[in-house]
Amino acid sequence: MIKPLLLYSFFLLCSLTIYSQNTVGIITDTTDAYQGYTLFTSNTSTFLINNCGEVINQWSSTFTPGNSMYLLEDGSLLRTGSTPSNDIVFGGQGGVVEKYSWEGALLWQYYYDTPQYRQHHDIFPMPNGNVMILAAKVMTNAEAIEAGRNPAMLPQGVLYSEQLVEVQPVGTNQGTIVWEWDMKNHLVQDFDATKSNYGIVSENPQKLDINFTNGSAGNSNWLHVNSVQYNATLDQIILSSRNLSEIWIIDHSTTTAEAATSTGGTYGKGGDILYRWGNPQAYDKGTASDRTLFGQHYPHWIADDLIDGGKLMVFNNGNGREPQFSEVYILNPPTSAPGFYTLEADGTYGPEAPDYIYADNATNPANFNSHILSGADRLPNGNIFICEGTKGKLFEIDSNENIVWEYINPVHNVTGAIASQGGNPPTVRQLFRGLKYGVDYPAFEGKDLTPGDPIELNSELNVACTALGVDENESNTFMLSPNPTSGIINLTTDAVVTKIEVYNILGAKINTVMNSKTVDLSNLQSGIYVLKLFANDVVSIKKIIKE
Repeated sequence: MIKPLLLYSFFLLCSLTIYSQNTVGIITDTTDAYQGYTLFTSNTSTFLINNCGEVINQWSSTFTPGNSMYLLEDGSLLRTGSTPSNDIVFGGQGGVVEKYSWEGALLWQYYYDTPQYRQHHDIFPMPNGNVMILAAKVMTNAEAIEAGRNPAMLPQGVLYSEQLVEVQPVGTNQGTIVWEWDMKNHLVQDFDATKSNYGIVSENPQKLDINFTNGSAGNSNWLHVNSVQYNATLDQIILSSRNLSEIWIIDHSTTTAEAATSTGGTYGKGGDILYRWGNPQAYDKGTASDRTLFGQHYPHWIADDLIDGGKLMVFNNGNGREPQFSEVYILNPPTSAPGFYTLEADGTYGPEAPDYIYADNATNPANFNSHILSGADRLPNGNIFICEGTKGKLFEIDSNENIVWEYINPVHNVTGAIASQGGNPPTVRQLFRGLKYGVDYPAFEGKDLTPGDPIELNSELNVACTALGVDENESNTFMLSPNPTSGIINLTTDAVVTKIEVYNILGAKINTVMNSKTVDLSNLQSGIYVLKLFANDVVSIKKIIKE
């Protein structure tokens, strides 16, 4: 682990200052932001930052992203890496899965990278400790044609199926595949009656039409699945095909053998598509005008205990539509029972429209726009956390769609160069995804969460959290003692003190003292706190250390 620590003096009497020229790192932070830590990967480093943009932890790999990462409950980091392979090459390529301890030690490194298959885009940490890996798998020219592919739609000679393998980690660099699913086992085609999978596409929405390319030339990477997420309650998996502009739900309760068929598993569901949404033209139940999704990313179930629990959230990139703009959708698939999806009367999968859409309608929809990458999550306080990937922008909106937290990635995603505060952001600052974890997430229990410096250079220009900000000229006439303290803090000043607010280092207000020059911190845990002092029409901010 590389963790730059602030040299907190025992004589911290200086005030935090608000600067207005921030161009990277923390841009906006308010008390309405969810109190937590944000995880993202840029170049070969994965960062965990607090709401002030200060580094809490940093992990380094020899691989650039391949692409997703997760902070596990034990504090370890699970990430993907992009290997230098020349086989199965397309955007989002990976090849290796790594697990690092909180301290940065490499615990497990598993390559899923051969000329026949390669991990790409996403993985998912399963509740049992296994890792679900998303991979592209080669279908030869002969295999594709036998499966019913139109030979004129094989310009690169091969076709990539999408595969899922659930791997049980073994040792430091091995794994046992305990479950497998492959899209090539769930195809339909109406092109050649002499080949496999022949049938009526519109009557088989549970199958994927091998000749539907959504208007593209039909290259090898015709599906480009960019996300895999899991619902433990339903024991189901959701996938996102960027190129076909569809999301698919499949069953996970099957054996590997059952996953290759149309029946099996706990509910007799098999490995076919249980639910699909976004582009009914893909199963011959609509036209291009019925398309709702455009190159989407990161569909997933909202946790049951959150607002809109059980519904799906997806980042609709808007790629390929005019005008170009992005949205965040929340939708509720029609079901007859949990996990059993129903068709509408016209043979399509509902809903007709999302329950909720976030877009920049207040100013210009094109202002919110990321044609690739990206994602969004519902947070426990009801806010929505959004990654606008191509801009390297992470932000959080409240229920009124006000931006309450905003951060710009200061790391060049290709070179690793770090931008200076006040200067231009990196020209390539894209992020695949960002994730935000609450302060009560188990990974943080017993860990050193002392904030380090912000990532960006020239960080003395870094804006202090606006939750702790002042609009008035700050005053240095207040003295605090003792600092550090075991409990009681006394203010030395001739001013009339009307109020003292106590904040934790994340910017959350935890106490208010009225008309007093004494603050009792005895009931607080050891750490760094901030006092916001109101006196004689002057507001000042002081850092203190509670022992």
